Amino acid sequence: MPSLGPLLRIDPLVRLLLLAIVLASLLPVSSAWRPVAQGVSNGAVFLLFLLNGLRLPRADVLRGIGHVRFLVPLVAWCFGAMALAGWGLSLVLAGWLPSVVALGFCYLGTLPSTVQSATAYCSLAGGNVANSVVAAALLNILGVFVTALLFSLLAGSEAAAFDFGALEKVALILLLPFLLGQIAQSRFGHYVREHRQLATWMDRTAIAIAVYVAFSGAVDEGLWTRVSFGDWVVLAGGVALLLLFAFGGAWALGGALALRRADRIAFLFSGAQKSIAMGAPLASVLFPAGVAGLVLLPVLVYHLLQLVLSAPLAARLSRG
Repeated sequence: MPSLGPLLRIDPLVRLLLLAIVLASLLPVSSAWRPVAQGVSNGAVFLLFLLNGLRLPRADVLRGIGHVRFLVPLVAWCFGAMALAGWGLSLVLAGWLPSVVALGFCYLGTLPSTVQSATAYCSLAGGNVANSVVAAALLNILGVFVTALLFSLLAGSEAAAFDFGALEKVALILLLPFLLGQIAQSRFGHYVREHRQLATWMDRTAIAIAVYVAFSGAVDEGLWTRVSFGDWVVLAGGVALLLLFAFGGAWALGGALALRRADRIAFLFSGAQKSIAMGAPLASVLFPAGVAGLVLLPVLVYHLLQLVLSAPLAARLSRG
């Protein structure tokens, strides 16, 4: 009997995402049940951001804001340089990929950093974990406000059936629960901290539900016939280029800013990684299900490859 060891070493979120994609491919939500599934997905996303609001200490946010020399260039890199790089790739690849998939590179570029994995790899590499935690948290708070607007400005509101009315959904399903969580943090925040493992699995489940519903719509729209093998090769190549720009550029910029090595490592992982935890729920809110699944393809491939790249890179940096 083959060992399950290699499978169990895969990041649990990656396993859940792969399961969601396989399930959506084999048993997609039918069009009749899609409104119900979307309602369940929206409810899961609401819970996800409520938990984020409960768990993120306001004191940490306020302390982190003081690291101006670290945070201002990081915000400019994440929502400036990376957004422009994603937008540029979406234009270049528009003639090589289905238009909505190419548009996903623009969406990918506007996303904030990861929280858990950026912090974990920063720790493994010997970086400044405190800066990494605060930076990732602040980038994700900004992402609630910035990503949808920035994507609309770069891609055009007509690009993928997206309009500013979708910002109302963002406010109700992402921003409102986060603010409620912050308000209720002093009374209920300790429950989330005491049951950290359960809260983490609730996070992952909410993301997987959003991906399942989005991919069900994409499968129903002919995902596996619209995206050929050649398209997957081009998609992987585009993601590899963006990863090279992200990691190489973030490391070079950290050096140009003369950051201490520990801060430079924190800048690297916070600046180069992109958040599926924000990308999947936000896409399910902004786009129709069939469009959301296709837009998410670059995000999902990037998320997988950034983990593959970050592990050996963190090990190398830890050795000096």
